[in-house]
Amino acid sequence: MIVELNIRNFAIIDYLKINFEKGLNVLTGETGAGKSIIIEGISMILGQRANRSFIRSGKDKAIIEGVFYLENPSTINQILEENGIDTDPDNYLIITREIFNNGRTVSRVNGRVVTLSILNSITANLVDIHGQHEHQSLLNPKTHIKLLDSFGDFELKNLLEIVERKYRKLQEERSKLRRLSHNTENIEREIDLLQYQLNDIDSANILNLDEDEIMAEYDKLNNIKDIAYNLGQVADMLNSDDYNGYSIINNLNRCRIVLSNVEKYDETLKQYNNILESIEYELMDLCRNIKNYLENLELDEERLIILEEKIDLLNSLKRKYGNTIEEIMEYKNSIENKLNNLLNNEKSIEETSRIISILERELTDDCNKLTQLRKKISNKLESHIIEELKELNMGNVMFKINFQKYDYFTSNGLDNIEFLISTNKGEELKPLSKIISGGEMSRIMLAFKRILSNYDNIPTLIFDEIDTGISGRTAQIVGEKIKAISKNHQVICISHLPQIAALADAHFVISKEVFEDKTNVAVKRLNYDERIDELSRLLGGVNLTDTTKLHAKEMLDMSKSLN
Repeated sequence: MIVELNIRNFAIIDYLKINFEKGLNVLTGETGAGKSIIIEGISMILGQRANRSFIRSGKDKAIIEGVFYLENPSTINQILEENGIDTDPDNYLIITREIFNNGRTVSRVNGRVVTLSILNSITANLVDIHGQHEHQSLLNPKTHIKLLDSFGDFELKNLLEIVERKYRKLQEERSKLRRLSHNTENIEREIDLLQYQLNDIDSANILNLDEDEIMAEYDKLNNIKDIAYNLGQVADMLNSDDYNGYSIINNLNRCRIVLSNVEKYDETLKQYNNILESIEYELMDLCRNIKNYLENLELDEERLIILEEKIDLLNSLKRKYGNTIEEIMEYKNSIENKLNNLLNNEKSIEETSRIISILERELTDDCNKLTQLRKKISNKLESHIIEELKELNMGNVMFKINFQKYDYFTSNGLDNIEFLISTNKGEELKPLSKIISGGEMSRIMLAFKRILSNYDNIPTLIFDEIDTGISGRTAQIVGEKIKAISKNHQVICISHLPQIAALADAHFVISKEVFEDKTNVAVKRLNYDERIDELSRLLGGVNLTDTTKLHAKEMLDMSKSLN
């Protein structure tokens, strides 16, 4: 349940703190006093999307914080542990929402920043808010099936999950079949293209090609004249045929002759001469090798043409399929897989069609089981709703859950469900939207909530002006119904009816205050005498008489019998 609510800089609220109690908490106040702003603040804590328009004028951010006490913490704690959020040993849970001027929002659970999806998974087990929008949703037949299913047990909910899963799978397989069957002519053209590309790559036999070797051989053959010219110059410089020339070897020989004249005077000089002799012989060997290389060097025109063709082929493949041989082979593998898939298209169509047939048969069986479970629930629910509505002063009411079947599957099965009602004796059953008044709608929704509260495990229910369109004896009955719900749930109720306010375990009045030209929402928990004054206002409006106050006191005292 909600133990404490703190709101700061939210809408026209400067700072507000409410400590809620177990049982029935009623919020009253003048129209426009800010009661709905408080419910809006609770909605922010529960994960409703926020924007900076909620921030109080002149402030940088709004902060809303709720403190919850978990009487049955197992479900919530499991969610917390799965998301790495600390649990409290005393079973308290603190949720904080911060809304910033730049549009950013931050959500925290027990101090840990969480996403909205995680926050919603937690708060879905904490609070159920019923407001005026639910009146409208009840008029929409599309919501009726979900409302009926909310009364189902584990068997129904498990079957619903199975149907939804198979329905998604059926949609996927049908979509796949459409893709496979779409434009057979285009598929054939694509097969022709892929086969051409594969032949193009295979015929090149590129796995047996060494691009580096090919380019090296091509460079050599293509530049053979330049090689021969430069090697000839090197050979001449090393050892010219002209004895009087200035070749390197001739000069080395001359150096040796000169050095031999003085080597007898120093052993070191003789070593120098030996070194020169060794160099001379090595250079002579090098020169002979160069001349042999030159003698065997010849331009092979045919080989050059073959190499040019291989290079052109590789460049052509690169332009079409990849920048390297490795990339070309990767592309080849990918189109082989694609081609195999296309060639197996007919088999895929057959297999997909077979899967669709199986899913349709299974779904039909599951949907029929789902219908039977829903009809069992609807029989009980119809009786409960009629009973509740009769207790809510709708004595001649008839309520029926009408079943029809779609001729196609949905994620909810085959059932097309609509609630029908007759509120006056002798009238035929009609859709809710055709005959329902505001007061009748409030009572029907309360009847659903009253019955549902016996099925769900949500500890806190919030009723935002559920008393619309009712008064007198009906208002008293509605109040007693809400009071009955509060025996097993915490209930927070915004109301304008003294019959409901009188039954509160905790009564808060909401008002607007103006200070220094700024409006602020204030909240006050009322004591016994203050409750009499507030009930008198609700009973008599502006002019409070002794009779009105006496009536208010009598209502308050009589309500104790229901506690």
